[in-house]
Amino acid sequence: MEKYKISVVIEKDENGYFAFCPSIQGCYTQGETYEEVLVNVKDAIKLNIEELLSEGKEIDIPEVINLTFVEIAI
Repeated sequence: MEKYKISVVIEKDENGYFAFCPSIQGCYTQGETYEEVLVNVKDAIKLNIEELLSEGKEIDIPEVINLTFVEIAI
């Protein structure tokens, strides 16, 4: 069994939580709680990786993704 360490971004807004995986295009989900969105994003990543592998595509996950904030004055 292959294991992958995947970067995930989780954001909170008034409707709950939204999560996406920057290294896998189209891999995103949501949940009402942090715990729910974490479970959901793991499922989404697993399904996406399984689909890519079934299509014979390589899984190219970058080792490090840096998340930072920038301040914009308008």
